[in-house]
Amino acid sequence: MLLGVLIVGSGALICALFSLIPGIGSPFGTGILSGALTSTPGFSAAKSAVAESAEGLVSLGHAVAYPFGVVGVVLFVQLIPKFLKANMEEERIKMKKGIEAPVVQEETGKKLLSLDEYGLGTFGITMVLGIIFGSITIPLSSAGFDGAKFSLGNTGGPLIIALIIGHFGRIGRLSLKVHDKTLKVFREFGLMLFLIGAGVEGGVELVSQVQASQYGAMLLLYGFLGGVVMTTIPMFVGFFFAKKVLKISLFNNLGSITGGMTSTPALGTLIGVSGTDDVASAYAATYPVALVLIVLASQLIAVLI
Repeated sequence: MLLGVLIVGSGALICALFSLIPGIGSPFGTGILSGALTSTPGFSAAKSAVAESAEGLVSLGHAVAYPFGVVGVVLFVQLIPKFLKANMEEERIKMKKGIEAPVVQEETGKKLLSLDEYGLGTFGITMVLGIIFGSITIPLSSAGFDGAKFSLGNTGGPLIIALIIGHFGRIGRLSLKVHDKTLKVFREFGLMLFLIGAGVEGGVELVSQVQASQYGAMLLLYGFLGGVVMTTIPMFVGFFFAKKVLKISLFNNLGSITGGMTSTPALGTLIGVSGTDDVASAYAATYPVALVLIVLASQLIAVLI
């Protein structure tokens, strides 16, 4: 959780400084931040906090920074173990020792009931409750941020509800488990739809925004370089802090990095690199904190700068 604060905080600081560059501005800067951290809620929050005429710049910044935001974290979790010449078996043992053993409850002999074989019912209930929860909007004007408001949106709301339902796994005799195959299908399908949506929207704005800007094509270069910086520096800051100060084992460290960077593709890569699903626990512990902070940071930077 501390890593989530550190990673998003360092990225937000870079974004704020970057937004002060003449010709950049906070709409483009917050778009780059959400793309660098591959955050859909951050992207939505930034768009909701800027004027309607500036939403295109948010989309453009997100689209320009997003590809390296994905590739950069994926490469990071692959290359770090190689650079450190890590013993994978030893690191897996350390990872298991660092995870609190789950409490296994004795079954009473009564078979759990399921809504359906693949967990689609539970998936649907989670989505509905998550969308309702994510639609709750908290105005921040009372805190001195005029025009700013906070909501988890259609990504953050379902995530939090899914974490709660996934933790308990059941209500009485009713099982709330979702089949792994169902989760994998929706995960890949959802990621594909998001990439298509972000790419199309960013592509529509690409030519018009570049032509309209007095800086022309330099805007794209600034966006790409800004995305590289906002992706790379938070990762290294978080990694070395976890390694040197918190003394976290390698796979726990990298799992937390993927959560802090809100990178699901990198988590999938790390599971393959490490050879264990245990890294997902570190991801799950860091992701919600990072998610909330990205939403807040995107809105506050858009309002204040």
